[in-house]
Amino acid sequence: MSSASDASLLIELGTEELPPKSLDELAAAFAAGVCAGLSKREITADTAGAKVYCSPRRLAVLVPRVAKMQPDSIEEIWGPPVSVGHDANGQPTKALLGFAKKCGVEASELQQLTKADGTYFGFRRERRGQATATLVPEIVAEALKALPIPKPMRWGDHDYSFVRPAHWLVMLHGAEVIDGEILGLKSGRYSHGHRFHHPQPVHVADADSWLDALRSAKVLADPAERRARVRAEIGKAGKETGGIPRLSDALLDEIANLTEWPVAIACAFDRDFLAVPQEALVTTMETNQKFVPVFAADGTLSGRFIGVANIESKDPAEIRKGYERVIRPRFADAKFFFDEDRKQPLAAYQDALKSVTYQQALGSVWDKCVRVAELARVIANRVGVDAGLATRAAALSKCDLMTRMVGEFPELQGVMGRYYAKASGENAEIAAALDEFYAPRFAGDAIAQGKVGQVLAVAERFDTLVGIFAVGMKPSGNKDPFALRRAALGLARTLIEGDMKMDVVAQLREAVDLVFDQDTAVSAKSGPGDSRESETRESGKAATSSAATPSSRFPKIESRQKLVAELYDFLLDRLRGYYTDLGIGGEAFDAVRALEPHDLTDFDRRLRAVVEFAKLPEARALAAANKRIGNILRQAGIAAAGNVDTALLDAGAEQMLAEALARAEADAAPLAQARDYVGLLKRLAALRDPVDRYFDGVMVMAENAAIRANRLNLLGRLRALFLRVADISLLPSTSA
Repeated sequence: MSSASDASLLIELGTEELPPKSLDELAAAFAAGVCAGLSKREITADTAGAKVYCSPRRLAVLVPRVAKMQPDSIEEIWGPPVSVGHDANGQPTKALLGFAKKCGVEASELQQLTKADGTYFGFRRERRGQATATLVPEIVAEALKALPIPKPMRWGDHDYSFVRPAHWLVMLHGAEVIDGEILGLKSGRYSHGHRFHHPQPVHVADADSWLDALRSAKVLADPAERRARVRAEIGKAGKETGGIPRLSDALLDEIANLTEWPVAIACAFDRDFLAVPQEALVTTMETNQKFVPVFAADGTLSGRFIGVANIESKDPAEIRKGYERVIRPRFADAKFFFDEDRKQPLAAYQDALKSVTYQQALGSVWDKCVRVAELARVIANRVGVDAGLATRAAALSKCDLMTRMVGEFPELQGVMGRYYAKASGENAEIAAALDEFYAPRFAGDAIAQGKVGQVLAVAERFDTLVGIFAVGMKPSGNKDPFALRRAALGLARTLIEGDMKMDVVAQLREAVDLVFDQDTAVSAKSGPGDSRESETRESGKAATSSAATPSSRFPKIESRQKLVAELYDFLLDRLRGYYTDLGIGGEAFDAVRALEPHDLTDFDRRLRAVVEFAKLPEARALAAANKRIGNILRQAGIAAAGNVDTALLDAGAEQMLAEALARAEADAAPLAQARDYVGLLKRLAALRDPVDRYFDGVMVMAENAAIRANRLNLLGRLRALFLRVADISLLPSTSA
């Protein structure tokens, strides 16, 4: 509950220009630190309503309804147990005397306090609350010290450091200045406005008027307001160009964090540069210059772009000239790289890959291409894709890494491979695959669309996962330098969404054998798909190198079989997250995983069928029955069901279940063969009534051994029928 003495608390630290990419994180962390400090000291405040403010030259937080005083409190200090407080003569022990001294009282003034585990000597005293103004400086100091600053800098001859030199400090509680000194700055009520529009100090009457005071000084300190202005300015300038500006969220954030009073300027560049791939031009505009590209209605890049200035100029034409002048040499470099790179075919860059180390134990980038090409050939044959195209695509997949353009713009790898492959006269599917196989590049991105691209994407990720796991550099905690988690998810998604039916475990074995058996000396002389390499893989012979045996190259691997099992589990762990994002629960996933399907497309079909089954009214009871059956069979030591002797069946519930089970088994066979798991589980749902009747009226563990064994076999057949799809005993259940 607020009182008349409650007022807003404003903290503003003015600095030199802060890093734009980390500004939002710094501001949020600073605000969180201040709020945590208030809560820690039990100062009443509306921390939930705290506002985070920032601009390139300031971090600030405004906390509403902050109490003027810290509340009084009762402090309890716990000492030794009563049992050790006095000696045999009833005199205070050294432990008790030491505790009393710590509390600043005589031993006779201590009280006996009781809690769950016994009675202790203790001391209660009233602690008078301090003024909020007294505590705020240390709260701010703590918040600043806790900021995520990887490389703080020093300035002048001071001992303190911060992300950038600090120049002013405002600390206001309502209209009152909070006295304090932080980073060598004494607090006051004077902020600073725009560097050019309002260089003089800005008087701040009180905390709540600070935002408006800065706005009057041409500073938008609210990042949301600044982003909205950037969007509006870009929209206005876009109409002037007649095109469609493309402003990504990332670029919007960066522009907003580079400007305090953003003003958009429509610009143009020489249309001759449009001969350069538009991805290269867009990359240099967005990454290097923070300009917004403008596209035509058909999606092609126009000859216009938009720059955002941090000043409302009296002569915008001069700013426009400056932006156009600075973009020209960047585009000229891109054009030079593009022209030079095309003076030789893409395949000519293969030799250069042999001198680039991929990983010490795994050889060069060329060695990786050889392995990927062989995997692509095998996978293509298995999924009905042209193996020649897949192998050629793999052979060219890393060539663009050696070009000038990708050397300057690494984010264009794959994209430039596509352009250079087209320029070299390569097959259109191969050219597309060189770009597509990187997909999905980020969360939510689509998989490769072309079949050759899908094959290459899968082959590349199989080799990466196997190779890096083999050298013992698998992910740990938040460390994943080779992005193996993303690679595994991309692999799984491509197989499932591309409907690529294959035995993943068998393919992992193939990839493991290639990594362990590859003779890098041979692969450096032969190309991907070379007949000697292919013949070796087809015959199953190991092309081992005496200089690089598996034991010396991969000392952390106990066996290939264990490595394959570990990789399969890693793949399924990533798949769990994928389905969680789709809203599919862990119980359904575990029900399918229990069967360890090696074909991920089959895994997907089973899982979706289980999800549909779980919606049926019979699902919970049948899940409970399966759980009960599993426990009975496990306790009886029955691993597999035997034949059921119909002569030993009791008339009634047992006979009814046996007949219903026989009909269900007959109906299930064609459904299972067609992988119609939804239809199969719906058919099995009809077994609920005979199963319920069976458990209500039949004693499974009969005294007669033959009858007992017959009943266990019947239950084993029932359990096996459900296991054709999944272990539904792992689903949520009710009493059967």
